[in-house]
Amino acid sequence: MKLSKLVGTRIKEVPNGANIKSHILLLRAGYIKQVSTGIFSLLPPAQRVNLKIQNIMREEMNKLGGQEVQFPVVMPRELWEMSGRYNSIKSEMVRLKDRANHDMVLGMTHEEAAVHMLMNNVTSYDELPCMIYQIQTKFRDEPRPRAGLIRAREFTMKDAYSFHTTQEDLDAFYKKAYDAYIRIFKRIGFKNFIVVEGDNGMMGGKVSHEYMAVTPSGEDSLVICPKCHYSSNMEVAVSKRDENDHAVAGDIEEIFTGNAHTIEEVCAFLEIDAKHTAKAVCYKAERDGSLVLAFLRGDHEINELKLQKFVKSELTPADTEEFGLYAGNIGFLNLNLPQNSHVFFDVSLKGLENLVTGANKKDFHLKNVSMSRDVPNAEYVDISLVKEGERCIHCGEVLQFTRGIEIGNIFQLGTKYTNTMNMKINMPDGSQINPIMGCYGIGIGRSLASIIEEKADEKGLVWPMTIAPWQVHFCPLRLDDENVATIADELYKQMSDAGLEVLYDDRNLSAGIKLTDSELMGIPIRVVISPKTMQEQQAEITMRESGEKFFIPIKDLVSELKEIIKGEIDEIEKK
Repeated sequence: MKLSKLVGTRIKEVPNGANIKSHILLLRAGYIKQVSTGIFSLLPPAQRVNLKIQNIMREEMNKLGGQEVQFPVVMPRELWEMSGRYNSIKSEMVRLKDRANHDMVLGMTHEEAAVHMLMNNVTSYDELPCMIYQIQTKFRDEPRPRAGLIRAREFTMKDAYSFHTTQEDLDAFYKKAYDAYIRIFKRIGFKNFIVVEGDNGMMGGKVSHEYMAVTPSGEDSLVICPKCHYSSNMEVAVSKRDENDHAVAGDIEEIFTGNAHTIEEVCAFLEIDAKHTAKAVCYKAERDGSLVLAFLRGDHEINELKLQKFVKSELTPADTEEFGLYAGNIGFLNLNLPQNSHVFFDVSLKGLENLVTGANKKDFHLKNVSMSRDVPNAEYVDISLVKEGERCIHCGEVLQFTRGIEIGNIFQLGTKYTNTMNMKINMPDGSQINPIMGCYGIGIGRSLASIIEEKADEKGLVWPMTIAPWQVHFCPLRLDDENVATIADELYKQMSDAGLEVLYDDRNLSAGIKLTDSELMGIPIRVVISPKTMQEQQAEITMRESGEKFFIPIKDLVSELKEIIKGEIDEIEKK
């Protein structure tokens, strides 16, 4: 490819609205162009990377026995009503009507389509297990698209769906898929990624794992044990809580606290530590509008995702006045709540014997409240976020916190979809069962952007050889020199004929512009010839990632480059 003909423009300035490394560099290097909020076009260099990532995924899915299919982007309402998700998924799913006024949806995920495809096509136990997969564009109307390709509204995914007759069979395949994903991300070039326990969210099921590129720019908080390597997304992380002091409580005393409503204000007013307080968080269940009241220790934060699982409903902040409660003065004694209310006590309160809590009376709190004495029938559940300093439940080591970008996830879905959609498999004894499903997804755009977050430097992109848009960036200098121009054209032909992927900078521009562009675009090997190197019949080689420079005789250039490229790929593949 000649750079003078390449579609795309390279710029120096940081584009407006781009505030994360991958987004900035993809725009500056001419790899992507924004069409709308969270919607991007991939220019030729990005599409070349995109296709290489896809091919790695295809190879690994095919090794698992996967069969590639393609599901529709637009699906009828009835398909999603069968699973129950047409109404349970809110505004993230785009709904539309066709010209016959029929309700349709844009696919944001394809569990329903996968079950529909296999219904009546796979009917017997001896046709299972099987796995189908696709690489497909999806649309999810994210409320807060950000960071370029990392959280886009339109995106490309590899998603796979496996079907099994027994849980044991699913477990065995799930482990193979787990390992295949590790191979995929290593082949893409990731060095700093981990697998954490995840949340199944809208997908359903009980077991899930998330593959996280560890980076300070990540939007997910991760909890990691440095000793036993327990790792989890903060949303579902658990920990060994620090011990409460079990101080003996005196008689309950009502005290005036006036305008002190937040935990910080109450603690300052009473000159106590937040761990000696209980706070209340109020929500309304979207399912039926009922009140959900959660109590936890004052120095802990609520984990809404954990709470939603207990309530079995999405939650929205409640208007306390609607339920006759005084914001900032809510406690668990003397409560007068509607009949269908839900009250939860976090495990952080267990054993607390001398604490301050709201008095359920405007401007007043209670002192000396004892959980064992005053709330003897409290049932404790884990509904708070893990805190720094808390310990691993497995080995007792202090947990560490980091951040990451979710680049892939796998789920055990169970029979959530095959049951609701009435997919049946005939068994040897004449009975019928709903097959058990697994689901396996990778965001291709996210992977592309996340590898940039890991590897890019202050000069620009840095691509691993396995997914680089081109392997060699050929930068002849002084193309106004007839000798340089003649040899450059010949070398480009030799490299191309030998099967090397070459981007040929055939522009007659200054060395500064050409070398800066090469660093910005991030291609693994740069080859420079100039009148000076021609005197020695050599080409200067620069490795983009390491910065290593050396010279190769021009007569040996093609063969030496092939060896370097093979070595780079082998180094990644052998891991």
